[in-house]
Amino acid sequence: MEYVVNEAHETEFPSPLLVKRNEKVIVKGESEHWQGWIYCIKTDSSNEGYVPEQIIRYEDNYGIITEDYSAKELNVREGDILEGIKELNGWLWSENKKTHEMGWIPVKNIKLLEK
Repeated sequence: MEYVVNEAHETEFPSPLLVKRNEKVIVKGESEHWQGWIYCIKTDSSNEGYVPEQIIRYEDNYGIITEDYSAKELNVREGDILEGIKELNGWLWSENKKTHEMGWIPVKNIKLLEK
C-alpha cells in the first residue's frame, strides 16, 4: 500500500540498533511513549534501541531476537510517498518511493494515498 506523509519526521537516533535473528540482547524495559516497543542493548554494548515486542523471545533474563531487525527511522518530508511494508505498534516499516531509503515512521505521520 502507498502512503503520503502528512507530517515530517526526523530521527533522533543517528546510529540505529541492528540485530540478527537468534542474537541475544539485554532487555531494559518498555517505552514510556510507544506501547509494544522494548528498549534493548546488544550484549557487546555496541548498540542499543527499541525492538518490537513481537520479535523478542525471553530466555534467562535476556531477549533472543526472532528475525533480522533494524531500528532505522525514516527521515521524511510532508508530501513524500511511501510504500508500506510492515506495521507494528504504531509504526510502519516503509520505503521512500523517490529515494528508495527504508525505515520506520510513526503511523500518525502518514495517511493512505488516495488514487
